[in-house]
Amino acid sequence: MFSDPSQAPDLWAVLGLEPGADAASLKRAFRQQARLWHPDLNGNDPVAEERFKAVNAAYAILSDPGRRQAWELGQGSNGRGPQDRFASGFPEFDDYLDVLFGRRESRSEPEHSAEGPEPEGGGAPQGQGPERSWGVTASPQPPAPVVASVDAETVVELTPEQALAGERIELELSDGTLLETWTPPLAGDGWRLRLAGVVAGGGDHFLQLRVRTPEGLRIDGLRVLYQLDLTPADAVLGCRVAVPTLEGPVQLRVPAGSSSGRLLRLRGRGLEWGSQRGDQLVEIRLVVPEELSEAEEALYRRLQQLASEAEL
Repeated sequence: MFSDPSQAPDLWAVLGLEPGADAASLKRAFRQQARLWHPDLNGNDPVAEERFKAVNAAYAILSDPGRRQAWELGQGSNGRGPQDRFASGFPEFDDYLDVLFGRRESRSEPEHSAEGPEPEGGGAPQGQGPERSWGVTASPQPPAPVVASVDAETVVELTPEQALAGERIELELSDGTLLETWTPPLAGDGWRLRLAGVVAGGGDHFLQLRVRTPEGLRIDGLRVLYQLDLTPADAVLGCRVAVPTLEGPVQLRVPAGSSSGRLLRLRGRGLEWGSQRGDQLVEIRLVVPEELSEAEEALYRRLQQLASEAEL
């Protein structure tokens, strides 16, 4: 999908990871994103298939050391990495010193002195010798100070409507520079946009998008995401629970035997774009109480005993 590494997007951002994440985090993020965007769970979401392909392509590149190195080199050639001063062979030795020390060593010039005539008689009395004016060789100019390249980041809060249509962002950098940019349409919560080379020293400035509602809904394209916390009893036995949506709360039936990570879909409860309408995905998360009453602890111990007996 990304045949030219120099034209590829930020693959780490596609998987929702910081650059350089370890292999375990990479695999975990891939599984989560692949499950989230799988076409079987998104029958009427027009962007799900492309996002699913992007997730697979990003993982294929980042999990392969050779392809990842090629992609990172491609990123560097677009302004992130230093230019190779010796790509066409080594320069003269003086130019080589320029690279090592950030300056050119000045070539020694013979010192010139202006001396007055020596007095007759082989010398002047002590303390009365002739004045001498010595020529001075100017020292080379010190190298210009190096400005460290440090990336910066700003959190940008967007409403669901702003994320859907794209929003104009004005940003003031630490050096007073004013920037204007637009977020892409169908943006989502957790997206990380890179403004390349705008920071002093050539660093990047990242925009971290937050697209959430007070009810805890997260927006990603046309899709709405919600995390539903359940007690172990409700997850095991099933229940009906009120779930917030963009148009108000609805009753959701949670099937018995639901484990953490299970996704339940509310069709047509996402954002609308022309004739298209996204869904809302509800992710189950089991929450274990920190403190138990004596009766509750006794019941859990009995369940533990029954489970152990069933394994025998």
